[in-house]
Amino acid sequence: MGTALLTIKMMPESPETDLELIEGKAKEIIENLKGKSPKFQKEPVAFGIISLSASFSIDESLETDPFEEKLREIEGVNSAETVDFRRAFG
Repeated sequence: MGTALLTIKMMPESPETDLELIEGKAKEIIENLKGKSPKFQKEPVAFGIISLSASFSIDESLETDPFEEKLREIEGVNSAETVDFRRAFG
């Protein structure tokens, strides 16, 4: 099977949510589910809320739902959804 690149956007519950703590837990979850090389990016949304996006590679035969479900379970995360899924070439 090939490799896919996946990006999941996580929205915190409030502007006071510790994104560094979420990032650490998300990295652990992603790696435990066989995701590779997670990179994180913060993006201002509105009203002081900053989203946290995780981009990483997976075997394209893996389902994305377990990643979303586990990331939603992190304390302080309001939602997690896949915003990009594409095959890696090269």
